[in-house]
Amino acid sequence: MAIGYAIWKGGMPERAMAAILIAMALMDQALHLFIPAHFATVDTGHLAIDLFAAASTISLAIVAHRFWPMVAAVLQILPLLAHFSRALDLSMHPIAYLTMQVASSWLLPPLLALGTWRHRLRLQRNGSDPSWQTSLKSSSRSMETS
Repeated sequence: MAIGYAIWKGGMPERAMAAILIAMALMDQALHLFIPAHFATVDTGHLAIDLFAAASTISLAIVAHRFWPMVAAVLQILPLLAHFSRALDLSMHPIAYLTMQVASSWLLPPLLALGTWRHRLRLQRNGSDPSWQTSLKSSSRSMETS
């Protein structure tokens, strides 16, 4: 429902995050067609999906004119910490690894819905809501002259 709401009523950052979540779900389904889930060792298939998700969401957070993508980026980094922890400690219980890997993703749909709702409020209040940062070039120029 959150993805549909973001696609229907969101701005470009909300739609981009919806696309990231859809891509993650499709990659996960495709992965499970060929490789069964395992949590006894580092799950390289999900590691690849999590690397894609983190890189995409961090990129979105850098260019979006919103706060919520920064929170989403942090939530996408947490599964990477799970993989790293698993690589360092192979004696970690598989359920702990599974939980660390997926629990933060449960917060992404509500965050996306909240971000979309806030976008709608800004549109009603201001008549517009810029999607992307426009000051990246001007801030780098002002740092060069400082």
